[in-house]
Amino acid sequence: MFDAGWLNIGSLVLGLVAWIIPIINLTVGKKQMNKKWIALTIISFSACAIAICLQIFYNLYLVNIEDWSALSEMRAVAIASTVLAVVTILLNALTLFLYRNRGTM
Repeated sequence: MFDAGWLNIGSLVLGLVAWIIPIINLTVGKKQMNKKWIALTIISFSACAIAICLQIFYNLYLVNIEDWSALSEMRAVAIASTVLAVVTILLNALTLFLYRNRGTM
């Protein structure tokens, strides 16, 4: 019916998008004032949230097919999801700090 491997690929791609957007915001911010930084920050957080949701859906798929050995690796998924969320928050907080200070000058 559908290949569940796409859930992992989608999660990886969206996780990278969640990190790349604030990095681009930070590099562009040094050269010029990026007027779309708020929208890009929202997109970054949304990509992070969807990436984590895709991992939850993949785990639901594993439960439905009763692949209990694959579910025993949930600790790695939990750690990876936590790292994704924390790094996304830190990068976007740094972007917020950079643009907030520029707005007051």
